[in-house]
Amino acid sequence: MPNIRVLIFSLLLALGAAPVLAQSANVAFGAIKADPSLPVEVTADTLDVNQEDGSAEFLGNVVVGQGEMRLSAKRVLVIYNQEASGIERMEATGDVVLVSGPDAAQAERADYTIDSGVIVMTGNVLLTQGQNALTSNKMTVNLITGTAQMVGRVKTILNSDKN
Repeated sequence: MPNIRVLIFSLLLALGAAPVLAQSANVAFGAIKADPSLPVEVTADTLDVNQEDGSAEFLGNVVVGQGEMRLSAKRVLVIYNQEASGIERMEATGDVVLVSGPDAAQAERADYTIDSGVIVMTGNVLLTQGQNALTSNKMTVNLITGTAQMVGRVKTILNSDKN
């Protein structure tokens, strides 16, 4: 019986540096809080405006900037509000990268609701903060509070100070 206890204890010690899996995690995002009322600057290779549905499609090397926040993608669809007086939301697809301060996140898609300052990233999300990295299926970033929540098979590797 003592051999089983030693084996279990050894197994638990060995798992100390193993990947940690969870269903959700709350993390800080960005060094400063963002202001969604700031102007949005978009650059791209091409622009197609649809007068019927009130949208604008930016294609190729798209970069969206708002204050300190930068978002890049292959394609960004901008949807204007009903009055066409401002942007309601943006849908970014294809190699999406979001950078705010020292933090960066990658995903297949990002939906940014301008008024709320919330960006929802989905599809193989990778968040890097310095030497730390987390992955998940979905990450919701609140630019106003500077926080993010990762959900759906959250994974990270925790190292001790010795590593």
